[in-house]
This record gives sequence, structure tokens and C-alpha cells, in this order.
Amino acid sequence: MQSTYYFCQFQFVYYLFYIVLSKFKSFSPNFLHVFPAITFDFVRKVGQKYFVSNKERGSFQKAADFCDQRGLELALPQSEEENHMLLQLMGQHEKRAWININMRKAEGNFQSDMKNRPLTFTKWGERQPDQSIQDSGCSMAAEDGTWRVTPDCSLDADIICQL
Repeated sequence: MQSTYYFCQFQFVYYLFYIVLSKFKSFSPNFLHVFPAITFDFVRKVGQKYFVSNKERGSFQKAADFCDQRGLELALPQSEEENHMLLQLMGQHEKRAWININMRKAEGNFQSDMKNRPLTFTKWGERQPDQSIQDSGCSMAAEDGTWRVTPDCSLDADIICQL
């Protein structure tokens, strides 16, 4: 119990430190961008990207809101190496994680991220993205490393953000 108390204090002190540092122009913007990762239970660097997670699970909307409220985005692998790292961060049971792919079929047919940037890497599973989903669906990475679209965006899946 006491270790949890000290960890919360540690997170609070670092958050205050981040706020103070962000006021100074002389600090590298890259440093300030990566600093919020300290508050997560799991941080993994792959290439120029960090995947972060508190091992929480939830719906697609909860995941998108969770990342957005922290100034981050849902994870979206841009290479086989990043896709593999995402798999390593998934929980132990029902291994699946929401990924940052536009859920509106009409806005890109699952070929862009949620900010409408075109996908440069994909790992769609067989018969994916599912063309039978008419209006919208949510994308997730599965245990085998492939991606799929599900019409049920309320499923519980791992919440993994990127910065």
C-alpha cells in the first residue's frame, strides 16, 4: 500500500516538473513530448515511436478518449517491428488492442488513420477489412498480429497509446 502512495507522489512530482519545464523555451520539444510517458506503467520504444499503456481495457471510444485526453493517439504500427511491439504490450487473456484506423468506411474505406492520414503499413487478416460492415466499425490488432474490423466497438480490448 505504501509503495502505491510513493508511486502516486512520484507521478505528481514529475507532472509538476513537466508543467514547469514546458514554460521554458530552451528545452527540446522532443524531451517535452516524451515526458508524459513516465506516468504510464509500461513504456516501449520502437524506432522513433513510444507505445505506452497502463494495462487498461475498454471500448474503442474509451480507448480513443483515454489517449486523446493525454495528448496522445491510439497506437498504429507503421512497420512489422512496431506491430510486433504492440503484441508484446497486449494483456494475457483475450489478446486484442484497439488501433488508430478511421472507423468511418465512407471516409477512406479503412485506409486512413483517425486524422485521415493514409496508412503506410497494414497487417489486415484474411478477408479484412470486412467490406460487409456498411457504415462504421472499429479496428483492432489480434493475438496473431493481424488486424481486423469489428462492428462491435463496445468490445473490451487493450488501450495502448503512442507518442
